Amino acid sequence: MKMLVLALAVVAATAARAEVSDRSAAGFEIRHSVVIAAPPAKVYAALLTPGRWWSSAHSWSGDAANLTLDLAKGCFCETLPKGGFVRHMAVVYADGASQLRLEGALGPLVLTGAGGHLGVVLKPSGDQTSLALTYDVGGYAKGGLAETWAGPVDGALGEQVSRLKRYVETGKPE
Repeated sequence: MKMLVLALAVVAATAARAEVSDRSAAGFEIRHSVVIAAPPAKVYAALLTPGRWWSSAHSWSGDAANLTLDLAKGCFCETLPKGGFVRHMAVVYADGASQLRLEGALGPLVLTGAGGHLGVVLKPSGDQTSLALTYDVGGYAKGGLAETWAGPVDGALGEQVSRLKRYVETGKPE
């Protein structure tokens, strides 16, 4: 019972909206939105340091500190033990202040014929920032993309948005 109360408190504290907003035989779209108690410049800067707030459980190496988002190289990448490397997504647009767009298949989707487009838009809201994240996924995956992957991908991205919010507001992702 304590765990349920704690889980509900965490969900309420993040004040985020999340949903699988569309699904079809061809793929799905996920949307997450949250208000972060910080100016857009601080949120944007944090977005560029995923190794500080991303969950290690959602990394190939088991250590989020191995994640980088390098705008110059156009890569959301991860170093692996023994010299390995994962290119999670390619940066296709970054305006330096309020928008970030990436293409690729996150997590285990990389093992399928799926591809995706992730967009993050920041808008000032007084002394806070409204963050809107969308992830559109299409292609082929055995068992169907929407049926097999929409829920887990929605959950994983929702966790990252919550961790980013906590990191920006408190300096700690957990």
